Amino acid sequence: MLTLDIFGFKALWSPYFFLCLLAITAAYFLLTITFRNKFTNSEPLTVKQAGLFILSMVLIYAIKGSPLDLMAHLMFYVHMINMATLVLVIPPLFIFGIPVWVWRKLFSNKVIHSLFTFFTKPLIALILFNGLFSIYHIPMIFDRVMQSFWLHAGYSLLLFILAIFMWWPLINPVPEHQRLSGLRKVGYIFADGILITPACALIIFADTSLYATYSDPDVWAQVMSLCVGPGTFAGLNISGPSLFSSMSLVHDQQLGGVLMKIIQEIVYGVILGHVFFEWYRKDQAESEPENELIKQLKPSIIE
Repeated sequence: MLTLDIFGFKALWSPYFFLCLLAITAAYFLLTITFRNKFTNSEPLTVKQAGLFILSMVLIYAIKGSPLDLMAHLMFYVHMINMATLVLVIPPLFIFGIPVWVWRKLFSNKVIHSLFTFFTKPLIALILFNGLFSIYHIPMIFDRVMQSFWLHAGYSLLLFILAIFMWWPLINPVPEHQRLSGLRKVGYIFADGILITPACALIIFADTSLYATYSDPDVWAQVMSLCVGPGTFAGLNISGPSLFSSMSLVHDQQLGGVLMKIIQEIVYGVILGHVFFEWYRKDQAESEPENELIKQLKPSIIE
């Protein structure tokens, strides 16, 4: 069985992508620390915010710049792990990692505010994200996207942005942008889980390999040449992803669908717990003044 080392350092570790993420991280700290005082109503960056933002950047690099990205072109289940991380795990970390005052500065731009307000409406956010996610995994669409560098990059970016819109009604930290109550957030989570299920079910219960990207040597060769570079791939003389895994294509595909669903259930469970905790804390905060008033009135009532 072949190892990934044959593809070379550049294909495995994407140094240019790493430098881009490093530049984004540097810009984040310059904005939130060095130049923060140039903005009115700014607040000090917390350790939690910085940690969550760094973690989101590390995960983006892991799924799009590390050997995991290359493995996703060889094994479908790795692709689904990467996809679940991109749209389910990273967006909440990214949202919480941006200070509230930065979000407010972004929303002070009328165009950004209008677009964000429209696309984060709960029904629109749910339909757009789950619709585009499901369309992406239609075999004909998937194979076409994977054979074009720009289509693949553009669709991945689009799904990430739509995932932020989808998560925003649930977890956004800006009070004036919170539209859903605790109970509605629970319904939103369940609706989201239901809408993403058909795409996973299609993959899990298919008894044949759906994607030419992994089953057709010619299509796979085109995808891999884009991933590692035409010159590098041409000199390797390899015929298909089966050289890197002993798992059958159907089992690989089914495992991918199962892992996607498992990760989705775990993440949604964590967010559901977060929603219940926030709901309880808000309810307690609202009931405290009433309890204090009752304590103050009780002696006078007794008298």
